Amino acid sequence: MIKLPYLALTMGLLLSAMALRAEVLNLPQDTGEESGAWVKMPARGMTMKKVRMWFGEPVKQYPAVGDPPITRWEYPNYIVYFEYDRVIEAVRKRKPATSD
Repeated sequence: MIKLPYLALTMGLLLSAMALRAEVLNLPQDTGEESGAWVKMPARGMTMKKVRMWFGEPVKQYPAVGDPPITRWEYPNYIVYFEYDRVIEAVRKRKPATSD
């Protein structure tokens, strides 16, 4: 028969070992330094109406696809993704890599 203190100690060690298995991902951050300036973009949760009001008309609008419907608006420096009429993500465009 296993005594209770030993069982508690063993369980504590197992839980500690599981917590130590976390993986860290180091992703490069886009600071806007490449273009020399920050790019102001719509915030998550904004409505289409507010995006138009604050950022103007998009250069190109793509029709909604899927369920729930996802709509994409393209601006000169970024792309905005909507679910129904709310922003779910705004992504800054990257300059294409140049080959020497």
